[in-house]
Amino acid sequence: MASISAEKTSAIQEIFSRNKAIIGVVHCEPFPGSPNYRGKSINQIMDIALSDAQAYLSGGVHGLIIENHGDIPFSKPEDIGYETAAFMSVITDRVKTEFGCPLGINVLANAAIPALATALAGGADFVRVNQWANAYIANEGFIEGAAAKALRYRSQLRAEKIKVFADSHVKHGSHAIVADRTITELTRDVDFFQADAVIATGQRTGDSATLDEIDEISAATSLPLLVGSGVTPANICQILQRTQGVIVASTLKYGGVWWNQVEPQRVKHFMAVAQAELGE
Repeated sequence: MASISAEKTSAIQEIFSRNKAIIGVVHCEPFPGSPNYRGKSINQIMDIALSDAQAYLSGGVHGLIIENHGDIPFSKPEDIGYETAAFMSVITDRVKTEFGCPLGINVLANAAIPALATALAGGADFVRVNQWANAYIANEGFIEGAAAKALRYRSQLRAEKIKVFADSHVKHGSHAIVADRTITELTRDVDFFQADAVIATGQRTGDSATLDEIDEISAATSLPLLVGSGVTPANICQILQRTQGVIVASTLKYGGVWWNQVEPQRVKHFMAVAQAELGE
């Protein structure tokens, strides 16, 4: 398939200094302004985030994404308060200082500009943006692709070093608006709009993309491909055979549910299973 964007060095190799990466997600506690916030101080929220980061990294995970997953139900990007980026920046800076690991930022829902601001302030290496090109109907309503505004904002900040990991055929929504476009075409749109890596997902948090969908996305782009949900010890080897990494959380939590804290033994078991495909 003909190339549709300029040749790039691998964002995975550049950020993680390896060909394949396992990235754990630090699901932050609810921040001020969100419905489930109950008055915890920044230090209390920070301690939980640091504990999860430690559990991931001590188990062998290669990097982390800091995410405001406690802020359910998520707001549209334009409705997210400044306090969210402020709190996330403080936590990101502390995690970076404490562990010095590769870091990403995901501000939900689809808040690319707050994510870039947080990444720059906190020393993160990349942002995850769920809807980068085109548009879809999400739980939050109509969500437009963020690429044009986000790339201009990144340029204004002189923050081109911060990479963009963008979903193709993103979870938690309906793609009826672009139903006449195949997954191949949607993936090529993400590539054309200058993302640095592509993420495949299932239908919702904890739901894996099918191997057929992973293969279709992989065939559509030369960008690094990761799977961003539903990765477990049972499927990690098959997925790593086809991709340059995974973003994982739920299966590494106590009870296998995303809102619990990270269970160190689950991380160690997961990484032990993955070793064969990581070439370590």
